[in-house]
Amino acid sequence: MKEKDEENFGFWTQYKQFAKNELLLYAIMVIGIVLGIIFFG
Repeated sequence: MKEKDEENFGFWTQYKQFAKNELLLYAIMVIGIVLGIIFFG
């Protein structure tokens, strides 16, 4: 049971990092689109 808990924890740690990276990429993309509209609009 302890091994499974550690495995689950590792999965969640990786998922959190992945989600954070996804959010960051998404935010950068949105900022880029907004800046593009401001400059070229």
